[in-house]
Amino acid sequence: MHHNLLFDLDQTLLDFHASEHIALKLVMEENGQVFTEEHYASFKQINKGLWLEFEKGLISKTELFETRFRRLFEECGCDTSGIELLKINSDFIDHMSHNGVLMDGALDFLKKIRGALPDVRVYIITNGVTRNALGRIASTGLNEHICEVFVSDSIGFSKPAREYFDYVKKAVNEPDESCIVIGDSLTSDMLGAKNAGLFSCWFMPEGYTEAAVKEYDINYTASSFDELYDVITKWSAAF
Repeated sequence: MHHNLLFDLDQTLLDFHASEHIALKLVMEENGQVFTEEHYASFKQINKGLWLEFEKGLISKTELFETRFRRLFEECGCDTSGIELLKINSDFIDHMSHNGVLMDGALDFLKKIRGALPDVRVYIITNGVTRNALGRIASTGLNEHICEVFVSDSIGFSKPAREYFDYVKKAVNEPDESCIVIGDSLTSDMLGAKNAGLFSCWFMPEGYTEAAVKEYDINYTASSFDELYDVITKWSAAF
């Protein structure tokens, strides 16, 4: 039996926003628009709301991809009726896939934890587009430390769906107690871990809140990779 670390990807190991910023600037300029920080802030807000709707099963991924660029370009004053929104989205994803950015300390953490726990196995559990995730992972060298990547786009289910985690657990093929989910999202990572009966560590983007820990039955919290190292070594010593 191994110690299996099921890592969320974005804002946990990779800086999604840094890659997103680069890609949005490129795709807007390619389509004759002036990129501003206000446009980026707006896009993030639009995107966040649409992904929450997608996680709840309210919209399809195609609807998400079309809608986020329709709303953004309409804010720029564009008539989007003649714009190939899915082509823009595809170009955006391609740009992201070539511009992965590590979270500060992520690679050092993986090297350190693999040195401390020779039996550790690192997996990625992520919602999104396969070529985006795999491209950014490869562009940062993160792939050298990962056993397997589970992308919702390829599996057919998304976090926090029980079916997604059933697929992951079957692929890992080890007892539930040997697995811990590590991620920043309460609504996908922590809820998914809770529903799947797995240990969880909330990699907190904005700090600890007691109410969230209770609501999602979170086992551990960490606000830095140093704290996460202490959590994983403590958790691993329990079995």
